[in-house]
Amino acid sequence: MQQLHTPHVVVVMGVAGTGKTTIGPLLAARLGVPYAEGDDFHPPANIAKMTAGTPLTDEDRWPWLDAIGGWAHGRAGLGGVVSSSALKRSYRDRLRAAAPGVVFVHLTGSRELIEDRMSHRQGHFMPTALLDSQFATLQPLQPDEAGVAVDVVGTPEEITERAVDALKGLPGPVQ
Repeated sequence: MQQLHTPHVVVVMGVAGTGKTTIGPLLAARLGVPYAEGDDFHPPANIAKMTAGTPLTDEDRWPWLDAIGGWAHGRAGLGGVVSSSALKRSYRDRLRAAAPGVVFVHLTGSRELIEDRMSHRQGHFMPTALLDSQFATLQPLQPDEAGVAVDVVGTPEEITERAVDALKGLPGPVQ
């Protein structure tokens, strides 16, 4: 008999270029839950700043994080996957405040690999020049945070499988 398992609400996080927008939908498909693109939650002013190569401030990010948190809260008990850089602990705390059961999949990789991948992307508003600020801002998941780190070496399918396997090791969501 198959054990009933309530799906997690997963935030796929990491610096720009780690593959959040690629892995997120693949992970959602594997888990059988909907996917939401975190960039779609940005207000137009944030997109304009990033397009101009200007890093966002925390004040710029709060409404964006609140919108993502609201989506994640609405998916509690149902499961879902959403992308968000969630680079700082305070950002993840803000998401957890809105959606306490959320778990994180931190996509990790070397700066060289990520810069190489970013240089081949088309039609994205995050220039590679902002990568240094992203790495400087990054605060990896702490032991008391529900989540897993997944290396981005390999194909999107391999990365997704590693994420699925890592998530299986987490306790189920609290209802």
